Amino acid sequence: MSKNTPEFHDRMLSLGLARVTEAAAIASADWVGHGDEKAADQAAVNAMREQLNKLDIAGVVVIGEGERDEAPMLYIGEKVGSGTGPAVDIALDPLEGTTLTAKDMPNALTVVAMAPRGTLLHAPDVYMDKLAIGPGYAKDVVSLDMAPTERVNALAKAKGVSPKDITLCVLERPRHEAMVDELRATGAAIRLITDGDVAGVIHCAEASTGIDMYMGSGGAPEGVLAASALKCMGGQMWGKLLFRNDDERGRATKAGITDFDRIYARDELVTGDVIFAASGVTDGSIVKGIVRAPTSLTIETILMRSKTGSVRRMSYTNPV
Repeated sequence: MSKNTPEFHDRMLSLGLARVTEAAAIASADWVGHGDEKAADQAAVNAMREQLNKLDIAGVVVIGEGERDEAPMLYIGEKVGSGTGPAVDIALDPLEGTTLTAKDMPNALTVVAMAPRGTLLHAPDVYMDKLAIGPGYAKDVVSLDMAPTERVNALAKAKGVSPKDITLCVLERPRHEAMVDELRATGAAIRLITDGDVAGVIHCAEASTGIDMYMGSGGAPEGVLAASALKCMGGQMWGKLLFRNDDERGRATKAGITDFDRIYARDELVTGDVIFAASGVTDGSIVKGIVRAPTSLTIETILMRSKTGSVRRMSYTNPV
């Protein structure tokens, strides 16, 4: 790094990142349970962008709301921040769980990750086959090359328990029905989630959730966000991009992807130090949802740094 390039001081930037997710959560609070996904998402986008632009960073959105022609704000490639600080990659989901917010269902979050420029995978908006486990296991005890049954048996052996004592988290989708049937045949328990697979992946690194492993396909951008969190928490993760047509392969090429069959390990999805922040919109197993009082809103945020492995929970009360 040259003398003229500001350093990525993750400790100094972390509180500012928490303010970004808190602002988005506050903005989406009025839309919880009101059935309007687009309005909830737009409120979060506006607030997140405004707060990001207050940070002294030269930021570029690498995981965002979509391509420039699809999203007017926080699009991929948009520059954010004051432009005077360190050059950073930004991965974000202003409202992870728009449907969850609209229906007042658990685990809606506002999420941002920040890392030095060039260290977050520029994942195209396609599906990713994901596999994740929590901390404390030998490297590569499970892999994407294994069948679902093999993964359960391997993790049970590593944990020293029976397969029936393993609990998995899977996104409830028709494409996962055969996999769920195979997993249930092992005796393992499955927690099906309707949306929000960033939270789903994080579950396996939070002992209090009881989740041992996450598997299944979901959005590739969310995979990079989840890998950022797991890098801070010590879990392991693998992802493989899935392509349904030439348009999706074209998106990957545009993002700089050349090997369409590559399996990315966690530290290939996120190659440098990263900060991760998430604020709760609705109650969840990671953070509490927004609590309303007559004159205030209270938001809970989880703030993590991979450099130190620190996980901080903060409660912020904002007068209204």
